[in-house]
Amino acid sequence: MNLVLRNRQPAGSLQVELDPNLDIGTAKVFAVYGKGGIGKSTTSSNLSAAFSKLGKRVLQIGCDPKHDSTFTLTKRLAPTVIDALEAVQFHTEELRPEDYVVEGYNGVKCVEAGGPPAGTGCGGFVVGQTVKLLKEHRLLEDTDVVVFDVLGDVVCGGFASPLQHANRALIVTANDFDSIFAMNRIVTAINAKAKNYEVRIGGVILNRSAGANEVDRYCEQTGLRRVAHIQDLDAVRRSRLKKCTLFEMDPTPEVETVQNEYLSLADRLWAGFPAQEATPMKDRDLFEFLGFD
Repeated sequence: MNLVLRNRQPAGSLQVELDPNLDIGTAKVFAVYGKGGIGKSTTSSNLSAAFSKLGKRVLQIGCDPKHDSTFTLTKRLAPTVIDALEAVQFHTEELRPEDYVVEGYNGVKCVEAGGPPAGTGCGGFVVGQTVKLLKEHRLLEDTDVVVFDVLGDVVCGGFASPLQHANRALIVTANDFDSIFAMNRIVTAINAKAKNYEVRIGGVILNRSAGANEVDRYCEQTGLRRVAHIQDLDAVRRSRLKKCTLFEMDPTPEVETVQNEYLSLADRLWAGFPAQEATPMKDRDLFEFLGFD
């Protein structure tokens, strides 16, 4: 098992640490967080597709037991790493890459970490095993970009573990109270990991929202920056129903607009965003701050 516990934080703050030998290497690594149901998987998959359109070799890792992060890329629910490991009784030497890696749209390699049954194990262990397998099979050596799509707004030690691999964390939000409240907690988690790891906040992706007033107010207050705005477009909903990325939809002005937004975001992320220094608000202060428009 490649998880250990350490306590470099103040008393009472215990972190889950992955084996330091499991660094991903030279690829640029992004971890996508946000409130549950906010569209992280849609955002991650279209961002992965955009990176591939820029000629990058992309690997997307879904970190949700539902294992549905990559289905718009692969057109199916991919087998999970945990299922593959259980099938060989955790004898990793018996696994082949094709047992848990599926090639999706435009060559994007897709991995679903999966997870233990609810209440029975740590998601961080599964993430660690996934990275270990990818390194053992030398799949990270031919990768330019890794995108972690992480479960909901769970920021416990286990599901915060992708932050230990990432260069930049991206936060997906909508222009509403619950999404911003979750974003504030995620900022706190990223800042905690940044004390011991290289990860820094890359920016805020506003999703499923016509307006941006509340998000922009929050960003101005805390030091964050909005780096993309994906409008609440029917084309996005229809792409999920069609089990495809937005880059596979019939070209319309609406579709081309959102494609260009993702391509612009991927291009700027590859070029290198400066890290954002943000100071989250206290829960009660945020409660009072939001919602008086």
